[in-house]
Amino acid sequence: MSALSVRNLSVSYGDRRVTHDVSFDVAEGESFALVGESGSGKSTVLRAISGLAREWTGDISALGAPRGHRVDRAFARQCQMVFQDPYGSLHPRKTIDATLAEPFLIHGIGDRDRRIVAALEAVGLDRRYRFRFPHQLSGGQRQRVAIARALVVEPRILLLDEPTSALDVSVQAEVLNLLKRLRREQGLTYVLVTHSLPVVSFLADRLAVMRQGRIVETATVAQLRADELRDPYSRELRRLSQGRATA
Repeated sequence: MSALSVRNLSVSYGDRRVTHDVSFDVAEGESFALVGESGSGKSTVLRAISGLAREWTGDISALGAPRGHRVDRAFARQCQMVFQDPYGSLHPRKTIDATLAEPFLIHGIGDRDRRIVAALEAVGLDRRYRFRFPHQLSGGQRQRVAIARALVVEPRILLLDEPTSALDVSVQAEVLNLLKRLRREQGLTYVLVTHSLPVVSFLADRLAVMRQGRIVETATVAQLRADELRDPYSRELRRLSQGRATA
Protein backbone atom coordinates (compact mmCIF):
# COMPACT_ATOMS: atom_id res chain seq x y z
CA MET A 1 0.00 0.00 0.00
CA SER A 2 1.27 3.48 -0.88
CA ALA A 3 1.64 5.99 1.91
CA LEU A 4 0.23 8.63 -0.44
CA SER A 5 -1.48 8.30 -3.81
CA VAL A 6 -2.43 11.19 -6.09
CA ARG A 7 -4.37 10.50 -9.27
CA ASN A 8 -5.29 12.95 -12.04
CA LEU A 9 -5.17 15.92 -9.69
CA SER A 10 -6.31 19.17 -11.29
CA VAL A 11 -6.49 22.21 -9.02
CA SER A 12 -8.20 25.49 -9.85
CA TYR A 13 -8.30 28.94 -8.29
CA GLY A 14 -11.53 30.37 -9.61
CA ASP A 15 -11.48 30.12 -13.39
CA ARG A 16 -7.74 29.48 -13.56
CA ARG A 17 -6.54 25.89 -13.60
CA VAL A 18 -3.16 25.60 -11.91
CA THR A 19 -2.35 21.88 -12.18
CA HIS A 20 -3.33 19.39 -14.84
CA ASP A 21 -3.83 15.65 -14.20
CA VAL A 22 -0.95 15.26 -11.74
CA SER A 23 -0.41 11.64 -10.67
CA PHE A 24 2.19 10.01 -8.42
CA ASP A 25 2.56 7.45 -5.63
CA VAL A 26 4.81 7.67 -2.59
CA ALA A 27 5.80 4.47 -0.78
CA GLU A 28 5.81 4.27 3.01
CA GLY A 29 9.10 5.61 4.35
CA GLU A 30 10.02 7.20 1.02
CA SER A 31 11.00 10.83 0.46
CA PHE A 32 9.50 12.15 -2.78
CA ALA A 33 10.21 15.61 -4.18
CA LEU A 34 8.21 17.87 -6.47
CA VAL A 35 10.63 20.14 -8.30
CA GLY A 36 10.14 23.08 -10.61
CA GLU A 37 10.39 26.81 -11.05
CA SER A 38 8.11 29.25 -9.21
CA GLY A 39 4.61 28.97 -10.62
CA SER A 40 5.00 25.38 -11.79
CA GLY A 41 2.18 24.21 -9.47
CA LYS A 42 4.23 22.17 -7.04
CA SER A 43 3.11 23.99 -3.87
CA THR A 44 -0.48 23.91 -5.12
CA VAL A 45 -0.30 20.11 -5.12
CA LEU A 46 0.69 20.15 -1.43
CA ARG A 47 -2.11 22.60 -0.65
CA ALA A 48 -4.66 20.27 -2.24
CA ILE A 49 -3.30 17.26 -0.33
CA SER A 50 -3.34 19.16 2.97
CA GLY A 51 -6.84 20.55 2.43
CA LEU A 52 -5.85 24.20 1.95
CA ALA A 53 -6.93 24.20 -1.70
CA ARG A 54 -10.52 23.02 -2.04
CA GLU A 55 -11.23 23.34 -5.78
CA TRP A 56 -9.78 20.18 -7.25
CA THR A 57 -10.72 17.10 -9.17
CA GLY A 58 -9.09 13.68 -9.12
CA ASP A 59 -8.27 11.35 -6.24
CA ILE A 60 -6.05 11.75 -3.18
CA SER A 61 -5.55 9.06 -0.56
CA ALA A 62 -3.20 8.58 2.39
CA LEU A 63 -2.53 5.13 3.81
CA GLY A 64 -5.52 3.85 1.85
CA ALA A 65 -7.97 6.46 3.19
CA PRO A 66 -9.39 8.87 0.58
CA ARG A 67 -9.34 12.62 1.14
CA GLY A 68 -12.53 14.56 0.54
CA HIS A 69 -12.93 18.24 -0.17
CA ARG A 70 -13.99 19.16 3.35
CA VAL A 71 -11.99 19.40 6.57
CA ASP A 72 -10.82 15.87 7.37
CA ARG A 73 -9.27 15.63 10.83
CA ALA A 74 -8.49 11.92 10.54
CA PHE A 75 -6.57 12.59 7.32
CA ALA A 76 -4.82 15.61 8.85
CA ARG A 77 -3.61 13.61 11.82
CA GLN A 78 -1.84 11.20 9.48
CA CYS A 79 -0.60 13.88 7.07
CA GLN A 80 0.83 17.11 8.46
CA MET A 81 2.37 20.09 6.67
CA VAL A 82 5.46 22.20 7.40
CA PHE A 83 5.32 25.61 5.72
CA GLN A 84 8.04 27.59 4.03
CA ASP A 85 8.09 30.66 6.25
CA PRO A 86 8.83 30.05 9.95
CA TYR A 87 8.11 33.73 10.62
CA GLY A 88 4.60 33.66 9.19
CA SER A 89 3.54 30.18 10.30
CA LEU A 90 3.82 30.86 14.06
CA HIS A 91 1.45 33.24 15.86
CA PRO A 92 3.60 36.10 17.20
CA ARG A 93 1.52 36.54 20.37
CA LYS A 94 1.40 32.91 21.40
CA THR A 95 4.09 31.07 23.31
CA ILE A 96 5.64 27.99 21.76
CA ASP A 97 3.70 25.92 24.29
CA ALA A 98 0.38 27.45 23.19
CA THR A 99 1.25 26.87 19.53
CA LEU A 100 2.14 23.23 20.14
CA ALA A 101 -1.01 22.74 22.24
CA GLU A 102 -3.39 23.72 19.39
CA PRO A 103 -3.28 20.32 17.61
CA PHE A 104 -4.33 18.59 20.84
CA LEU A 105 -7.45 20.73 21.02
CA ILE A 106 -8.26 20.19 17.35
CA HIS A 107 -7.77 16.42 17.41
CA GLY A 108 -8.91 15.71 20.97
CA ILE A 109 -5.62 14.07 21.94
CA GLY A 110 -4.46 13.60 25.52
CA ASP A 111 -1.02 13.28 27.15
CA ARG A 112 -0.22 16.80 26.01
CA ASP A 113 2.73 17.65 28.26
CA ARG A 114 4.68 14.50 27.46
CA ARG A 115 4.07 14.81 23.73
CA ILE A 116 5.07 18.48 23.60
CA VAL A 117 8.32 17.86 25.46
CA ALA A 118 9.06 14.80 23.28
CA ALA A 119 8.41 16.79 20.08
CA LEU A 120 10.68 19.62 21.18
CA GLU A 121 13.42 17.19 22.11
CA ALA A 122 13.04 15.42 18.77
CA VAL A 123 13.82 18.67 16.93
CA GLY A 124 16.71 19.57 19.21
CA LEU A 125 15.02 22.15 21.49
CA ASP A 126 15.02 21.66 25.25
CA ARG A 127 12.24 22.58 27.68
CA ARG A 128 13.42 26.16 28.21
CA TYR A 129 12.09 27.08 24.75
CA ARG A 130 8.59 25.92 25.60
CA PHE A 131 7.34 29.20 27.09
CA ARG A 132 9.17 31.61 24.80
CA PHE A 133 7.58 33.67 22.05
CA PRO A 134 8.54 33.36 18.37
CA HIS A 135 10.41 36.70 18.37
CA GLN A 136 12.74 35.28 21.02
CA LEU A 137 13.89 32.50 18.66
CA SER A 138 16.13 32.49 15.63
CA GLY A 139 14.79 31.58 12.19
CA GLY A 140 16.19 28.08 12.46
CA GLN A 141 14.66 27.60 15.90
CA ARG A 142 11.29 28.81 14.62
CA GLN A 143 11.39 26.23 11.82
CA ARG A 144 12.26 23.56 14.37
CA VAL A 145 9.14 24.59 16.31
CA ALA A 146 7.08 24.38 13.10
CA ILE A 147 8.38 20.84 12.57
CA ALA A 148 7.63 19.98 16.21
CA ARG A 149 4.07 21.25 15.76
CA ALA A 150 3.64 18.82 12.87
CA LEU A 151 5.13 15.97 14.90
CA VAL A 152 3.07 16.29 18.10
CA VAL A 153 0.11 14.39 16.62
CA GLU A 154 2.50 11.62 15.52
CA PRO A 155 1.72 11.68 11.79
CA ARG A 156 3.16 9.23 9.31
CA ILE A 157 3.44 11.66 6.40
CA LEU A 158 4.99 15.14 6.35
CA LEU A 159 4.36 17.61 3.54
CA LEU A 160 7.38 19.93 3.36
CA ASP A 161 6.88 23.16 1.40
CA GLU A 162 10.33 24.66 0.74
CA PRO A 163 11.27 23.96 4.38
CA THR A 164 14.67 25.72 4.27
CA SER A 165 14.36 28.38 1.57
CA ALA A 166 13.43 31.17 4.04
CA LEU A 167 16.39 30.39 6.31
CA ASP A 168 19.91 31.74 6.32
CA VAL A 169 22.36 29.57 4.46
CA SER A 170 24.20 28.90 7.71
CA VAL A 171 21.21 27.10 9.25
CA GLN A 172 19.74 25.43 6.16
CA ALA A 173 22.07 22.44 6.52
CA GLU A 174 21.09 22.03 10.19
CA VAL A 175 17.39 21.80 9.34
CA LEU A 176 18.02 19.43 6.42
CA ASN A 177 20.08 17.15 8.65
CA LEU A 178 17.30 17.28 11.25
CA LEU A 179 14.69 16.26 8.66
CA LYS A 180 16.87 13.42 7.46
CA ARG A 181 17.34 12.15 11.01
CA LEU A 182 13.64 12.40 11.87
CA ARG A 183 12.66 10.43 8.80
CA ARG A 184 15.08 7.66 9.75
CA GLU A 185 14.19 7.57 13.46
CA GLN A 186 10.41 7.90 13.13
CA GLY A 187 9.84 6.08 9.85
CA LEU A 188 8.25 9.14 8.28
CA THR A 189 7.21 9.56 4.66
CA TYR A 190 8.06 12.92 3.07
CA VAL A 191 6.58 14.81 0.15
CA LEU A 192 8.98 17.68 -0.42
CA VAL A 193 8.44 20.77 -2.58
CA THR A 194 11.57 22.65 -3.57
CA HIS A 195 13.28 24.45 -6.43
CA SER A 196 16.71 23.31 -5.19
CA LEU A 197 18.13 20.17 -6.79
CA PRO A 198 20.93 19.95 -4.17
CA VAL A 199 18.19 19.72 -1.51
CA VAL A 200 16.49 17.00 -3.56
CA SER A 201 19.76 15.11 -3.90
CA PHE A 202 20.33 15.25 -0.14
CA LEU A 203 16.85 14.55 1.18
CA ALA A 204 14.83 12.67 -1.45
CA ASP A 205 14.75 9.22 -3.05
CA ARG A 206 12.73 10.16 -6.14
CA LEU A 207 11.58 13.35 -7.81
CA ALA A 208 8.91 14.58 -10.19
CA VAL A 209 9.72 17.60 -12.32
CA MET A 210 6.79 19.98 -12.81
CA ARG A 211 6.32 22.58 -15.52
CA GLN A 212 3.23 24.71 -16.10
CA GLY A 213 1.13 22.56 -13.78
CA ARG A 214 2.12 19.19 -15.26
CA ILE A 215 4.63 16.49 -14.35
CA VAL A 216 7.05 16.23 -17.27
CA GLU A 217 9.31 13.56 -15.78
CA THR A 218 9.71 11.27 -12.79
CA ALA A 219 13.18 9.99 -11.90
CA THR A 220 15.28 8.59 -9.07
CA VAL A 221 17.83 10.71 -7.26
CA ALA A 222 20.47 8.31 -8.60
CA GLN A 223 19.43 9.34 -12.11
CA LEU A 224 19.61 13.01 -11.11
CA ARG A 225 23.13 12.61 -9.75
CA ALA A 226 24.25 10.67 -12.82
CA ASP A 227 22.88 13.36 -15.17
CA GLU A 228 20.39 10.90 -16.66
CA LEU A 229 17.28 13.10 -16.70
CA ARG A 230 15.60 12.83 -20.10
CA ASP A 231 13.19 15.73 -20.49
CA PRO A 232 14.82 18.91 -21.93
CA TYR A 233 13.24 21.07 -19.22
CA SER A 234 14.54 18.73 -16.48
CA ARG A 235 18.02 18.87 -17.96
CA GLU A 236 17.86 22.66 -18.12
CA LEU A 237 16.89 22.84 -14.45
CA ARG A 238 19.86 20.66 -13.59
CA ARG A 239 22.20 22.81 -15.68
CA LEU A 240 20.96 26.00 -14.01
CA SER A 241 21.30 24.40 -10.58
CA GLN A 242 24.91 23.46 -11.29
CA GLY A 243 25.59 26.99 -12.46
CA ARG A 244 24.25 28.50 -9.25
CA ALA A 245 26.26 26.03 -7.18
CA THR A 246 29.54 27.02 -8.89
CA ALA A 247 28.86 30.76 -9.08
